[in-house]
Amino acid sequence: MSNLIELRLHVELVTVRDALNQAMDEELERDERVFLLGEEVAQYDGAYKVSRGLWKKYGDKRIIDTPITEMGFTGIAVGAAMAGLRPICEFMTFNFSMQAIDQVINSAAKTYYMSAGLQSVPIVFRGPNGASAGVAAQHSQCFAAWYGHCPGLKVVSPWNAEDAKGLLKSAIRDDNPVVFLENELMYGVPFEMSEESQSKDFTIPIGKAKVERQGTNTPVVKSHRLPVLNSLLTTSCVSLCQVINLRTIRPLDVDCIETSVMKTNHLVTVEGGWPQFGVGAEICARVMEGPAFNYLDAPATRVTGVDIPMPYAKILEDNSLPQIKDIIFSVKKTLNV
Repeated sequence: MSNLIELRLHVELVTVRDALNQAMDEELERDERVFLLGEEVAQYDGAYKVSRGLWKKYGDKRIIDTPITEMGFTGIAVGAAMAGLRPICEFMTFNFSMQAIDQVINSAAKTYYMSAGLQSVPIVFRGPNGASAGVAAQHSQCFAAWYGHCPGLKVVSPWNAEDAKGLLKSAIRDDNPVVFLENELMYGVPFEMSEESQSKDFTIPIGKAKVERQGTNTPVVKSHRLPVLNSLLTTSCVSLCQVINLRTIRPLDVDCIETSVMKTNHLVTVEGGWPQFGVGAEICARVMEGPAFNYLDAPATRVTGVDIPMPYAKILEDNSLPQIKDIIFSVKKTLNV
């Protein structure tokens, strides 16, 4: 009992928002080449308050408010990365990154290859991604499959506070362009963080998934950050399922997925994006092409968003996104129960 109490003393509740803020603060302090730019990131403390307090601490040269022109400030950030700086480029939402997709893909992602490895582009593109609440089709879509499709990028999608901090620090230190997909609906959610994960040296390697819950039945691969995972981990109907938090979309941790499939002989993937050419589709293809295919006792199934632009009405919005009942249905179908 005393050991449990002692352990609790070293655990603190930290929101995803504060974990991201902590990561940026520590990396800005650690490396003078790091700077943050984007719309309202400085004096307003960020549209979602993720950069709260950083402008007051580091000033105008390190925390830079930009005009509303994604094409312009993303181009500036990519050029700064090529010149030896390490920019963090915030999109107020990844829906707006479509304005800058030429800079992200043609400039940042391809330069290392096209320069024969002579020119690296150490930049992080970060901001909220995926479904929000009540903001309709143009502001509520997932870009994991869009950016995960492109060689030259690393694509990261954290779920909890520990993921957010450790992966963002790794992304800022990486010499390659990293697309860092956060979730607006998760910003205010608190998670337990250990003393170790709150240290300035704490990082999580990019490309490594995490088994959030061990199990003997179907592995439920949460292909990337979803609020529904909070409920999934406590749902008794799927209590025997192994739950994998993928954390990184590109590079994909195929070894973790294959190991889980070989153990449980089933596979269900869950994602908030559209079904066609989605992250779950890629996972199923990798399993089919690899050694784990022979271990499957039933076809792999996918739980995804509905194949329509996001509706505005709440009841339609709710039914356009994966719910716990959808996961339970897929698990039961896969297990034939």
